[in-house]
Amino acid sequence: MIFSWWARRRRRRLHRQPFPTAWQAILEQNLPYLRRLTSAEQAKLRGDIQVLVAEKYWEGCNALEMTDEVRVTIAAQIGLLCLGFPDEYFETVESILVYPDAYVAPSQTSLGGGVVLEGESSREGEAWYRGPVILSWDEVLQDGRRDHDGHNLVLHEFAHQLDMQGGRIVNGMPILDSDAARRHWQTVIDRDYQRLVHHCRRGRPPVLDCYGTTNLAEFFAVATEAFFERPRPLHRHHPELFALLADFYRQDPRRRFPT
Repeated sequence: MIFSWWARRRRRRLHRQPFPTAWQAILEQNLPYLRRLTSAEQAKLRGDIQVLVAEKYWEGCNALEMTDEVRVTIAAQIGLLCLGFPDEYFETVESILVYPDAYVAPSQTSLGGGVVLEGESSREGEAWYRGPVILSWDEVLQDGRRDHDGHNLVLHEFAHQLDMQGGRIVNGMPILDSDAARRHWQTVIDRDYQRLVHHCRRGRPPVLDCYGTTNLAEFFAVATEAFFERPRPLHRHHPELFALLADFYRQDPRRRFPT
């Protein structure tokens, strides 16, 4: 209880501090779409960036130099995800590890019958239960500078973190307010997931990336990317899914994309 009071007080103080001019230049260069936010949204985002930069442990891996550009560019994309939430700073994510580009990590593949194939795979990002989040800087930077292709690594991995807030089981359902909301969520997600599977088998998904067919957790993360980056096509092809996400994230990104 004391920690919560102290954290809120410190965050209020960070929100009141002037936003560094150099950080504003980073936003304008690496995240040009933030200009489409309202003045109130931009103010909240700047405050949230200051909190995230201060509270997280940021580590550069594979000789990546950790700089303000890396921290601010990533924190801004986390903040965009949480614009509608008054106080979401992912307390369980203590560390954010950043590689210069795609990295190699150990992998295991079940072949059935108790046989597990061990090896390595190339990855751009990971989200672990209760942290850390691991990101590729090259991909983060590209995603920030192109905002309308439906792909954003930071949004994807932190959507997984929202999913994990309900517990270790990651199933594409974040914490919701009621049983009725959970039932409605499951109905819409299950139906649109099956639609994506059908479209991908035919080779013609209209909006969502086929990586979303991996499981419901990946479907929620992929749908989140499309919600923020391709909101109008998502609304056109998946109206109930769009409404579900708009209600959950408490924002409507369509106004940021006039066409």
